[in-house]
Order: sequence, then structure tokens, then C-alpha cells
Amino acid sequence: MKIVVIGGSGRIGSRLVADLKERGHDAVAASPRSGVNTFTGEGLDEALQGVEVVVDVSNAPRVEPPTPREFFETATLTLLAAEARAGVGHHVALSIVGVHQLPDSPYFRAKIAQENLIKESPVPYTIVQATQFFEFFEGIAAATTEGDTVRLATNLVQPIAADDVARILADIAVAAPVNGAVEIAGPEAFPLPEFIRTGLSATNDPRRVIADPDATYFGGMASERTLVPDGEAIIGETRFEDWLKSAAVQG
Repeated sequence: MKIVVIGGSGRIGSRLVADLKERGHDAVAASPRSGVNTFTGEGLDEALQGVEVVVDVSNAPRVEPPTPREFFETATLTLLAAEARAGVGHHVALSIVGVHQLPDSPYFRAKIAQENLIKESPVPYTIVQATQFFEFFEGIAAATTEGDTVRLATNLVQPIAADDVARILADIAVAAPVNGAVEIAGPEAFPLPEFIRTGLSATNDPRRVIADPDATYFGGMASERTLVPDGEAIIGETRFEDWLKSAAVQG
């Protein structure tokens, strides 16, 4: 099966391409680095020739412009139009568990807009809503640090390893489209402060973690279960404690 991974050079995309190739599929990493740009449309028609499945794990650029919403709306519309021209039979997009419950977050609003465009497109699709990745615990801590204190909302999280995300995405990519959303998560749920405290402790980071019921999560006010699966979910295999040990071994 020929599969193009948009954002194929990134954290999830590179793992996904490798996983698909190991399974014997013709997996191609597409990104601006390889001459394929979904925001401008550059190289898209050529990249999608003969492609059966497109998996979009791209992210908005960190430097504005465009804003995240401008990026996701423009890139998604451009990509879906190219897929329709090429006869792509399955569009898979990576989104976020709880995204529709945090409309106050600018980034989450951008992902909501992306999901809506996918649902309105004639291209068959599967939206994969994932929980937070283990690999982002340091980024969350950095974004919520004040001096030597990390101040965090008290909601639950059920984080997942990037390797598990890639493996599950590969399973979904080669299956039939569901024309709906699928949730994926790690095997354990923690209060957000416990998740970050455990990660910082494992890396000998001396910052103190404080649970603050009034703190927001990337600009949105999350309830206790906003960021964990709402119903049946596909569960990753890797426990956070085991991932931390493995990450320490890997340097």
C-alpha cells in the first residue's frame, strides 16, 4: 500500500514512516523539507500520485504568521482538495483528546477547525484523537514555570508514548476509514501535577510542582476528565515509569 505521511520528518511522522516500511508498505515522508508544502500546495499533486492513504501528523509552525488556525484551515483545505483530485481513499489526521471541550484555547480552536473541515470533505477519513505524549512533559513544565515553581491545573491526563502513537496510527492507516473519531491513550491516568512531578523527579529536576485548581491548560480551563478518553479508547502498551527508565538509558 502506498501511504504518504504529511509531517513525516517530525516526532510522530518519522516513527510512523519507519513502522509502515517495516510492515512492507511504500511509506513516503512528505514535508516542506522534502518539497511538499500543504500550506502553499507546493509539490502536493506530484506527491499524491498513486497514493491510497494520507496520514496528516503535521503541526503549525512555531513562528507566526500564520496563526495555528490559519495554518490548519489553509493546509487542510489544500491537502483535502489534492487528495480528492488524486483519488485518495483514506485521510487519517492526528488530533487531541478533549479538543472540543477546550474552545478557549487558541490551539485547540485551530484543531477543532481542522476536524470540521475533514468531516465536511468527500474524502473518507479517520480522525485519531490522542492524549498528551510522554515526550512533552518537559515542555509542559517549561510553559508553566514561575521561578523555581511549576504551577499546574489539577485535571487528569492519560499520556501516551510517541512510539505507541505511531504504531496505532499505522494500524489505523491500513484499515478501512471509520468516517469518525477514534481516541487513543496511554495505559495509566494521573493528575497532571503528578505526571509532571514524576517526570521531573526522574530527570533530577529540582523545580517544585504545585497543583492550582485555577490554572489553565494552554489557555483553556479543563475539567477533571477533559483530557482523558470519554469512552472506549485504543490503549498504548508503554507505562510512563518504564518509558522514563528507557529514556534515561537512551541518554
